[in-house]
Amino acid sequence: MSLLDPLHATAFTAFGQDVIWSDMTGNLAGLAALALGWRRSLLTWPVQLLSGAILVAAYASADLAGGVGKQLLVITVAVWGWRQWHLGRDTGGGRIAIRFATWRERGALAAGAALGTLAVGGLFSAFPDLSWNPWPDAYIFVGTLVAMVAQARGLVEFWFAWLLVDLVGVPLAFSSGLPFSGLVYVVYLVLVLWGLRDWWRRSRAADAALDRTTAPPAARRPVTEGATA
Repeated sequence: MSLLDPLHATAFTAFGQDVIWSDMTGNLAGLAALALGWRRSLLTWPVQLLSGAILVAAYASADLAGGVGKQLLVITVAVWGWRQWHLGRDTGGGRIAIRFATWRERGALAAGAALGTLAVGGLFSAFPDLSWNPWPDAYIFVGTLVAMVAQARGLVEFWFAWLLVDLVGVPLAFSSGLPFSGLVYVVYLVLVLWGLRDWWRRSRAADAALDRTTAPPAARRPVTEGATA
């Protein structure tokens, strides 16, 4: 018996779906990481690393090489994102500065998502053991990586990438007979919408503040500072 075997035990059953411990803890850590990302906390990255490590251990003990490979890529991007946020924190609140992507950056993210999905989907189709549903799985996996890259750069588009992932993940989970997983995606969706609203407003406020500081003195107007989160 392996020390990791308990990760494959059933934690509970919901809506007819057996939820194992590795899925439950990995999903909870993922939700926590998303919430911390919304708050622009540096802790979002170590929590993502924890989520990836749990899933790597679970997949490895079950001899699921495809799952291990995907999570190792997620961990690699999380390490890079952690470094990016550590280096890019603003001097005021110690949080990452956020902004909208340039059109060039948006094009690069979109191209990476499209080409990555084609490549990964082709790989999953050629080796069925890597995925139970190749093309949707490839779309969700690559979309997750694109979202993490955008998050590491402090781009508001990070939330749009997650939104596009959820729009496929929610119906896919329900149609596949995984209602609990579908509900987890719904919670992700709610967090994404709240996070998008918050980052959008903060980015626009930062742009307005920059415009005021760069405007000619005669064009500036006194502004009352609001409370910061």
